[in-house]
Amino acid sequence: MKTEIVEGWPQGHEIRILITDTDAAQVNAIRRALMADVPKLSITRVDFSQGVTQDNKGEIVESVNVLPDEVMAHRLAMIPVPTNPDEGLSFPDECSNCMDVVEEDKGCPMCQVLYTLSARGPSSDSEDEFRTVYAGDITTISDPVFDIREEHKTIPLTVLSKGQYLEFYAFAVLGRGRDHAKWSPVAAVGFRPQQIAVLKDAKAAKILFDLGLKTTDGSAIDAKLFGKGKKITDINHVLDLEKALHQVGPGTGRDGTFGEAIVMETVENAYVFSYETDGSLDPVMAFNMAMTELAGRFDEIKGHLQGALA
Repeated sequence: MKTEIVEGWPQGHEIRILITDTDAAQVNAIRRALMADVPKLSITRVDFSQGVTQDNKGEIVESVNVLPDEVMAHRLAMIPVPTNPDEGLSFPDECSNCMDVVEEDKGCPMCQVLYTLSARGPSSDSEDEFRTVYAGDITTISDPVFDIREEHKTIPLTVLSKGQYLEFYAFAVLGRGRDHAKWSPVAAVGFRPQQIAVLKDAKAAKILFDLGLKTTDGSAIDAKLFGKGKKITDINHVLDLEKALHQVGPGTGRDGTFGEAIVMETVENAYVFSYETDGSLDPVMAFNMAMTELAGRFDEIKGHLQGALA
């Protein structure tokens, strides 16, 4: 198996990877490993402050808001928490300090990240009737490397009215997507066979070229895009062209004239793999971690087989 990042990618948290010398089963194993096996951090426990208290201005405030605590905890769990394997965090069940203690007592600096939030609604003399609390209001107690990333700080959590407050401590630990969706670092994971576009009839294809469509990089979809060989091998352009062909397909009234002017030829044993992360992991790092997880799994199977056949 060979892998190569498609030119122009990653784009933000999205990536396209060309995987060759393989088959669909192996590529699907990578897909499943990305979704279910790659470890990432997620908030799994929240301790809310409860009751009535007095703020620093002497105003009485109560620990209520528009959302129940259970819903708030779920929203916190889905916030992408920055994950870096180099930090050396352990799974709670594998942590040398916590592996032998009961579940409710698990948690130490070696296996969890601690966050806190303290927010108040508008003061009684404020013109504002409510205040929106965002993910950016959460601060890290453990290490600044785990601070919520700038792009995620605008995620809204809840709304506080006058006389209301929200305080909690939140604990993030490593987990895997097979145990809960909050630990799955990727979305929109898919793959398709690599294809090459071949121009068979330039005259008939003119009905598509005259539509003035462009590729995502701004190139015109016309005969020049195919070059002298009358083929398009650039993966990005092929995918753009595939979408454009819907304009001359069945139901458009143009399919009769267009016919088979442009055909797609499949490249054997080659697949275009694409996905995006939630921002907790770099897409290249997530792919490498998935491959590491797969390698470890097959090494384990190999060991069991060797032991059984010895």
